[in-house]
Amino acid sequence: MAGAAAKTSFYETAWALVRQVPPGAVVTYGQVATWLGSPRAARAVGYAMFNIPDDSIPWHRVINSQGRISVGGQLHRPDLQRLLLEEEGVVFGERGVVDLRRFGWRPPVKLVASF
Repeated sequence: MAGAAAKTSFYETAWALVRQVPPGAVVTYGQVATWLGSPRAARAVGYAMFNIPDDSIPWHRVINSQGRISVGGQLHRPDLQRLLLEEEGVVFGERGVVDLRRFGWRPPVKLVASF
């Protein structure tokens, strides 16, 4: 089961990176994938956020590249995600879009290098 081990490893590194995103900031699935050296793995980052093992991972701070909350497999999760982000001070525009220039976060270069 080498594939399962690789997927777990990817999930763990994605979770570790997302733990670094501060309150009031967001990143995109594609950014996380790129920072982890797998620029085409945005969907895998989404799966990792959907399958978090505990509450230490701020999954709600990961949104799509258009600055929107992606609707996943749980019907109420997008509402919860928006609520959590708004509680941290993230503002949604009238079309439900977060200004990535204002609220986007970029990790320090040395943090990315450690992944």
